[in-house]
Amino acid sequence: MTEIPFDPLTAIRVLLAHGVRFVLIGGYAASLRGSPVITGDLDLSYARDRDNLERLARALEELEARLRGPNVPDELPFRPNADTLEAGDQFTLLTRTGPLDIMGTPTGTSGFKDLEAGASEMEIGGMTVRVASLDDLIRMKQRAGRSKDIAHLELLRALRQEVDRGGR
Repeated sequence: MTEIPFDPLTAIRVLLAHGVRFVLIGGYAASLRGSPVITGDLDLSYARDRDNLERLARALEELEARLRGPNVPDELPFRPNADTLEAGDQFTLLTRTGPLDIMGTPTGTSGFKDLEAGASEMEIGGMTVRVASLDDLIRMKQRAGRSKDIAHLELLRALRQEVDRGGR
């Protein structure tokens, strides 16, 4: 399989063009908040109301989304539609813009509304995007507890201390 270049700005542009309500989370959001960790995927939490699921499905179709994972065959069909998205909560996808993980209820949260409340708008590539707060990113990493999250958690805590001291 050929490596797909990671192009988060195009993915975000497509999501916004379809009117998808989402909050950026994960490593990309952390880097926007000042984390030095480089990421190769885009993570987001999405609103789970029916209208938003339909908009998200259309965006995923445009992004040519398909399921990804170590045991997922390339030929496994994925038909992004509101019913499929409503039946699941978290999807690990590969798109024409690279890896995309979408979560209705990320670990450590009660979902989009929870994250949206603490998120703030940031300008990225001429677009205005809602980005999870540093505290919410820390909360999600703490609850996930994976070894890669524990290492990143220390960097996020250090960043939090720097922000509290007025460094950012």
